[in-house]
Amino acid sequence: MYLAAMHTINTICVCGAGTMGSGIAQVAAQAGYHTIQFDVNEAMLEKSRQAIEKSLQIMVDKQRLTPEQKDTTLDRLVFTADIRQCRADLVIEAIIEKKDAKISLFNQLAEVNGAGTIYASNTSSISLTDIAAGTGNASNVAGMHFFNPAQLMKLVEVVKAHQTGETVIETISAVARQMQKTPVVCKDAPGFIVNRVARHYYLEAMRLIELNLATVENVDEIMEATGFKMGPFKLMDLIGMDINFGVSNIVWEALGKPERLTPSIVQQQKVEAGNLGRKTGKGFYEY
Repeated sequence: MYLAAMHTINTICVCGAGTMGSGIAQVAAQAGYHTIQFDVNEAMLEKSRQAIEKSLQIMVDKQRLTPEQKDTTLDRLVFTADIRQCRADLVIEAIIEKKDAKISLFNQLAEVNGAGTIYASNTSSISLTDIAAGTGNASNVAGMHFFNPAQLMKLVEVVKAHQTGETVIETISAVARQMQKTPVVCKDAPGFIVNRVARHYYLEAMRLIELNLATVENVDEIMEATGFKMGPFKLMDLIGMDINFGVSNIVWEALGKPERLTPSIVQQQKVEAGNLGRKTGKGFYEY
């Protein structure tokens, strides 16, 4: 009865063909799901297709995947800019980090999908309860927060909004496991778990720089020497300054603007200058 209560997932639609969306689409297709990659920008779709093919070929070259498995994975992928083709059992959105845009997308998708479709947001900090409240099927809305790069990172935060049904959480967790990920269920709260804890990792590092107590290189070197795979500044450059700064602001405001979580002026200046990290060629480091 436990399994019977869960939703059956055969087709997954991933909305957003950026770095994260591409990674999630690849993971879904590799896990055996028929996968639809949707984006309104056809150039982004082509870029995503090329990125996925390149990523799979690297896995073949490293003998982590056979050529046949690569071809089968690609055969499961469909790329489209037509939202009418986005009929799926599970929708995972990885679009711009704006609540209204996510709500609008889910409501548009509801017009082409049945009542049983699950809508999962990859948001890293926006309230899932607020997103769910803006839709017509709140009990089927939850969070499925992947980490970058989605092809490699094992953790997926499965976020339960106040309205989310238990079978939806069970289903999303099962999908994550099918993707060879480790799902961790958490309640909707500012920053969820990872980004709530990680704020201090980034903010305290930037405060050291603001106070001229250390250099970017010093901080990254010592944090990596103590066991972290990536220092805070390298990690911010990888994530994207705009995304990381946006999360800091959302968490800070949602918690009543506590002084300890005040976003860094150093990061704000980089965002305003367009120095967003790896994706622009310059952040705390140059690439």
